[in-house]
Amino acid sequence: MTLPGWRRRQRDAELEEEIRSHLEMAARERIDRGEPEGRAREAARREFGNAGLVKEITREMWGWGSLERLGHDLRYGARLLAKAPGFAAIAVFTLALGIGANTALFSIVNGVLLRPLPFPQPSQLVALDESKPNFERGAISYANFLDWQRNNHTFSSMAVYRGFSMTFTGGGEAEQVRTVFITSDFFRMLGVEPAIGRTFLPGEDRIGAAPVALISGGFWARRFGSSPAVLGQAIALNGRDYTVVGVVPAGFRISLFGPSGRDVYVPLGQWQNNLLAHRDSALGIHGVGRLKPGVTIDRARADMSAVTRALAAEYPEADKGTGATLTPLKQAIVRNVRPYLLVLLAAVGFVLLIACANVANLLLARSTGRAREFALRAALGASQGRVIRQLLTESFLLAILGGGLGLLLAWWGTGAALAVLPTALPRAEAIGIDGRVLLATAAVSLLGGILFGLAPALKSSNPDLHEALKESGRGSSGARHRTQSIFVVAEMAMAIVLLVAAGLMIRSLAALWSVNPGFRPDNVLTFDLSLPPSMAAASPAAIRAWLRQVDRTLLSTPGVQAVSLSWGAFPMAGDDEELFWLEGQPKPASENEMDWALRYVVEPGYLQAMGIRLERGRFLRETDDEHAAPVIVVDDVFARKFFPNRDAIGQRIHLTGEGQDRLAEIVGVVGHVKQWGLDTDDTNSLRAQMYAPFMQLRDASMALVASDSSVVLRSAGQGPDLLTAARAALARMSGEQTVYRPETLHQILSDSLAARRYSMTLLAAFAALALLLASIGIYGVVSYAVGRRTREIGIRVALGAHPAIVLRLVLGQGAKVAVAGVAIGLAAALGLTHAMTRLLYGVSATDPLTYAGVAILLTLVALAACYLPARRAARVDPVVALRWE
Repeated sequence: MTLPGWRRRQRDAELEEEIRSHLEMAARERIDRGEPEGRAREAARREFGNAGLVKEITREMWGWGSLERLGHDLRYGARLLAKAPGFAAIAVFTLALGIGANTALFSIVNGVLLRPLPFPQPSQLVALDESKPNFERGAISYANFLDWQRNNHTFSSMAVYRGFSMTFTGGGEAEQVRTVFITSDFFRMLGVEPAIGRTFLPGEDRIGAAPVALISGGFWARRFGSSPAVLGQAIALNGRDYTVVGVVPAGFRISLFGPSGRDVYVPLGQWQNNLLAHRDSALGIHGVGRLKPGVTIDRARADMSAVTRALAAEYPEADKGTGATLTPLKQAIVRNVRPYLLVLLAAVGFVLLIACANVANLLLARSTGRAREFALRAALGASQGRVIRQLLTESFLLAILGGGLGLLLAWWGTGAALAVLPTALPRAEAIGIDGRVLLATAAVSLLGGILFGLAPALKSSNPDLHEALKESGRGSSGARHRTQSIFVVAEMAMAIVLLVAAGLMIRSLAALWSVNPGFRPDNVLTFDLSLPPSMAAASPAAIRAWLRQVDRTLLSTPGVQAVSLSWGAFPMAGDDEELFWLEGQPKPASENEMDWALRYVVEPGYLQAMGIRLERGRFLRETDDEHAAPVIVVDDVFARKFFPNRDAIGQRIHLTGEGQDRLAEIVGVVGHVKQWGLDTDDTNSLRAQMYAPFMQLRDASMALVASDSSVVLRSAGQGPDLLTAARAALARMSGEQTVYRPETLHQILSDSLAARRYSMTLLAAFAALALLLASIGIYGVVSYAVGRRTREIGIRVALGAHPAIVLRLVLGQGAKVAVAGVAIGLAAALGLTHAMTRLLYGVSATDPLTYAGVAILLTLVALAACYLPARRAARVDPVVALRWE
């Protein structure tokens, strides 16, 4: 709504009279100070003669209707920012850094922690594990699973899975495909429909059922050109034909199967393992269940507890002490990275607050130059609320621009963050800029506009008219300077907290890298090796002969010093457990009452290939074969734990692995290996380890183990062609032979620290950004203070003050702000970093070295930021300074 014509003319006349009055008052003040009348009136016209500006102020102040006022505010604010491009660019870029960092990290937190799993009713999905006295989340016995499935009352469906690798032959070069064995209702339980064809039918997962398979959308496109004719075709896996009955959608991902997903899905009954039906064999099987509608997880836990108690009573030897562990599926997937992401989210929030404080300081400094404008507004009748609204509108304009640029930075930063360490994050495929992230960015931008705009608006909305309209007036500059100093103190305190957190994480990672893993990772290559499909039905003797030929072939490869086949012997990767009891002791009533140790099935060359220390006795020999008496080598933890007062060498223990009791003699003791990570094997959780000869595996297990075995190669100085040479050597043995998942031991160690390294990298980046913003903030405050004190400094110099004294004066002013920020920040860090205790290793949350180093670093950076304006102040020309006003 607009004003009537007569009212607008009356208002313009009143405005012109008001302008003339202010012009006369400004000119008279200059004449009273001794200026010539002509120059005084010219200066007054320069200050207040911009009728366009005054009319613009009046129009936006007296605008009729809220929409018209908002439009005036936005246009006026945009014009002011356009007239100060340097200020606008710095403010927008500062905000973009803070908002972009928040948006990028929130997109990661949203994808990993907040977004529901991409299945119908995802809250009903539960991860299933079998608990035992020594394991809360162990593998499930398939026989127990069938009873769980049949006897529970709270799940609408249950399914289990077991990862594997199989050799695909036919239609080109042989390929090792990532396979998962599943029960028939796995996809139906998740609510996943096939892209074409069907999923498995009930009963197709039974032992002895016809061999069928599902393939992934990616494998379908890569090997079959996405042709629908694939349905009904037979594909050869490990030398056996499987009929393709369906294609799983290309977008199907579930982190239970690893970050890369799987290529082929086969019914669990097709896993040709004679131990599958044994109740005391878990064999790496884990499960997922869907709760019935309305059933809580606590109720399901109580139900499963009753089921497992009944099984323990019915099968005491196998199930005594066995239970079921139920975990919400999403929680089970993101368990390891959740604390790291929450710490990073808090850190990036600090970065945003520092950015807002910096922009608030910029606005406060700029408001000093606009003091006359605010005074003129007040003189023309603007209320305090009206001025605040206009200034907040300008702040929102900056926030919107900063949010837009921040969104672009976040889009780039999210991709860069994932590229740095994609394997560190589960559910990486769910990370991206979606509607929730856009909404969060808008909310952060608007909140930031309020945070950095409110203080300057309040400080500028109620000016002293008499002082502000005088050329020499200071207005509330002293109060503004104090407010700016408070903002900088807060910035530095938050920067201290981030730097301390980053320092603690860096020291933790350095401590972990210095941990002895129990082996020498240099020049060691590992890879998985499949059994040629043509040998799937070979006799155990033929398989052993083939394995010995593999050893000879690889040892003859140039540069190779030691070779060993292994099973369950990859540190920081898969493992196997062996139940046992000591000779001369009664056999425990149930398996859960037996002792256990990690079991590594290896060859004689394993000790040299891995660089493990032999403490006493001997390691395995070539003569420890299928014809010799069973022997084992144990680690020093095993020896101390089970034979504390006698020598372990020569002692014998009863082994229960592979479904058969055997009495094995201990022939050697080696050093302990960090199997579950460099940060997990402390004095309370060390697990005993044993090494069994590969060739002494039971005949019934040879085909299974050989088809899923690994190779460890130590070279004289690993060259880039070692893997190529090994592939070529094995290919000469058999064209069906495939080598897959090659890694060095250094890579394995690095991957075990991926989550820590990822969080440390981001936290260090946020801390560096906070340090930069805080140093810019203190530079701005000191520079502003120097500008306001130019006349005073000129008088000091004119009276004989040495430049060094002026330099110390300005540096001292900055040092006070820096010391206050450091002190408050250290106190805050002492309280806040205790939340990181679980993420630290080898360093305390109150580590004095980290705190002292960070305090010294930030103090030096702050003094460096103060030095430039201090040096400028020390070089002030007193003549120029005294003419400044």
